[in-house]
Amino acid sequence: MSKYIVNGGNKIEGRLSIRGAKNSVLPIMAASILNENISIIHNVPYISDVKFMIKILESVGCRVKYEDGTLTIDSTVISSGEIDEKYVTKMRSSIIIMGAMIGRLDYVKINHPGGCAIGARPIDLHLKAIKQLGIEIKEESGVLYCTKEDYKGSSINFEYPSVGATENAMLAAVKAKGTTKIYNPAREPEIEDLQDFLNSMGAKVTGAGTNYIEIEGVEKLGRAEHTVIPDRIAIGTYMMASAMTSGTLEVDKVVIPHMEAINDKLRMAGCEIEYIGDGLVLKSPKTIQAIDLVRTSPHPGFPTDMQAQMTALMSISNGTSLFYETIFENRFMHCEGLNKMGANIKYITEKICMVKGVKEFMGTKVKSPDLRGGASLILAALAAKGQSEITDIYHVERGYESIETVIKSLGGDIRKVD
Repeated sequence: MSKYIVNGGNKIEGRLSIRGAKNSVLPIMAASILNENISIIHNVPYISDVKFMIKILESVGCRVKYEDGTLTIDSTVISSGEIDEKYVTKMRSSIIIMGAMIGRLDYVKINHPGGCAIGARPIDLHLKAIKQLGIEIKEESGVLYCTKEDYKGSSINFEYPSVGATENAMLAAVKAKGTTKIYNPAREPEIEDLQDFLNSMGAKVTGAGTNYIEIEGVEKLGRAEHTVIPDRIAIGTYMMASAMTSGTLEVDKVVIPHMEAINDKLRMAGCEIEYIGDGLVLKSPKTIQAIDLVRTSPHPGFPTDMQAQMTALMSISNGTSLFYETIFENRFMHCEGLNKMGANIKYITEKICMVKGVKEFMGTKVKSPDLRGGASLILAALAAKGQSEITDIYHVERGYESIETVIKSLGGDIRKVD
């Protein structure tokens, strides 16, 4: 089992250059099934979730090649409508393959997804949306059997703006006859990126990023080429690492509206952030200021995927912060590890915790509980006094491409031990 060994105390600073967004590339990869042609996708991070998605695509007949950040997917032939269970159950986001497969085939069989244990995350919103497009779905022993009945556009009204359900509805509706209207969809940047990719294939999708998406069904799609947007969550993670270690960080490429929810909190913590050209520069404060309330919410609010990293930052602030997690009911698992490293975090309820800032973290042995929680422990270790050992790093590798290499390039003392 691999682990990270981190010696804290070094500033994380320099120039950051990383590949595209994990949360964007996975639904785009799924969408490639729809065009029965070649899809060329640039700026793709080679993370374990991408590797799993490649295996899923190959298991249904796609030919996939990855080379230096570019994915080439040939979906001309789909040989199976049954998604390999051994891959799907390891990654929750694999459920988005369902919408694309339904758009392509008359019959699809898929297991319930797996992944990080950060909450129940039921897929009822996915199934309800897809059923409204005339798809019959039967469930037996955790397996979903999907059959086209009266496949046509419809009105879909989400009770909650679920990112995954919005993506699945978009993918399933692209080839449905007529017009699909999606009310209260997720508005995350990754939804806009998916729309751009679909339209590059010849789809007719409008409204992504707003509270209403309209899809005019088309019969056929074609060859596509697309560049994935920068990973706002990975960028935000490294920015917080720099802030926690008194560094100055230059980021070579960002999309300003995508970063503002994160940067707003960093400014409140005392950081100076300036956009220069296509990138930005972060200058750390002498003292990290406590933020009274950090509340996660769907975009354009503060992302749940940054809550754990922000908890680490506030753990060494000059006051007390209250965290209110509104998205997932089990996303404070990193707090145990942070407390072991010297933080002072107390649970108020299942979704609320109080963080009292301490002078410093102390290096110790901790276990990564999930993807973003593992990242928060790495941040704490970089700022800690002494050496830390972080195990179960396979979680982190799901979403960060060679995080140890990036941190080393920015001055951190970290090594991966296999």
